[in-house]
Amino acid sequence: MTDSPGRAWLTLIGIGEDGLSGLRADARAVLAQADLVTGAERHMALVGGLKAECRTWPVPFASGVDGLLAERGRRTVMLVSGDPFWFGAGSVIARHLAPHEWTAMPGRSTFSLAAARLGWALETTVCLGLHAAPLARLRPHLAPGMQVLVLVRDGAAVAEFMAYLTAQGFGASEVTVLEALGGPRERIRSMRADAEPFADTVHPVALGIRFAGDGAVLPRASGVADDWFQHDGQITKRPVRALTLSGLAPRAGERLWDIGCGSGSIAIEWLLAHPAMQATGFEADPERAERARSNARALGVDRLEVVEGRTPEVLADRPPPDAVFIGGGLSEALLETLWGLLGKGTRIVANAVTLESEALLAKWQAEKGGELLRIELAQAAPLGTRRGWKAHYPVVQWSAVR
Repeated sequence: MTDSPGRAWLTLIGIGEDGLSGLRADARAVLAQADLVTGAERHMALVGGLKAECRTWPVPFASGVDGLLAERGRRTVMLVSGDPFWFGAGSVIARHLAPHEWTAMPGRSTFSLAAARLGWALETTVCLGLHAAPLARLRPHLAPGMQVLVLVRDGAAVAEFMAYLTAQGFGASEVTVLEALGGPRERIRSMRADAEPFADTVHPVALGIRFAGDGAVLPRASGVADDWFQHDGQITKRPVRALTLSGLAPRAGERLWDIGCGSGSIAIEWLLAHPAMQATGFEADPERAERARSNARALGVDRLEVVEGRTPEVLADRPPPDAVFIGGGLSEALLETLWGLLGKGTRIVANAVTLESEALLAKWQAEKGGELLRIELAQAAPLGTRRGWKAHYPVVQWSAVR
């Protein structure tokens, strides 16, 4: 039996550890009328006795998408955990389908169940799905008194998280391990992050963590200290970086091109401004490119894309940016290429330290407009038995809108 064109052929049903008994009557009716029911092995084990064809979703997850799409026209149910669109499979599936092809019947999310057990307000709790993501994504959130709910892969992942927290100086954090919430196997236990982890933790598992300890806290203002980044000296220093990011003016959801990204400090701070930010760094030196990637991973923004190669050649066919920073490789050819590639309204910030590059920016500012800013910095340093001012090379910064 097939559905008529225009009707949803796929229904995503969020199911919990309580199985069929936890589903609404309308969700059970859809299951009863389905031609095909698919889902992870754990989900399929919760719904025995169905008349429909039952098919276990393969691992890895992406390998099952084509098989699902091949069933287009059959009344199909995909079982997923809780809320399909909160760190769930829903968005992955929906991007392959037209809006009229699917519908969703969400269940209780693990986050809601965990907050209900812990008495935490969800609106003030950070929620992260890190089943297959680096645990360093916790890094921007590590601060005493903050609390997070984290979906993790299994018991081994719990031990990894505890070791990570301890290594970052947050071993005093209270970690609550919540297993199989909402079902007959539910179990909730707490311990310190620096304690011996439980040896018998079972999937599905979530963590409720209230951070405590004296570890370093990543500042949220622009211009974090230079020692947060590994670098070989090729780094936009903290005060200049703060002024550069102010000129770039990041807005939620925008993309940055960081040309000559070096340690990646500008792109990383751009990404830290908002979870929806995107950034592509361009770096000719392979060692520096890998260092930028490593810095991004360490600070929890592993979504930084670093392209190795020389500009302007490597700029072609890239997703267009909303803002561009030129920290290295400044040349007439690069500026001319950018002016031809970039869309109207793109913000550009370029920093120069040599007389030749200063002259180039002065020329372009005279022709294209924008603002020139000369940044002169000096730091107190020993001078014999006393102290004096040690000046840095001045930086000339051009800010303009295409």
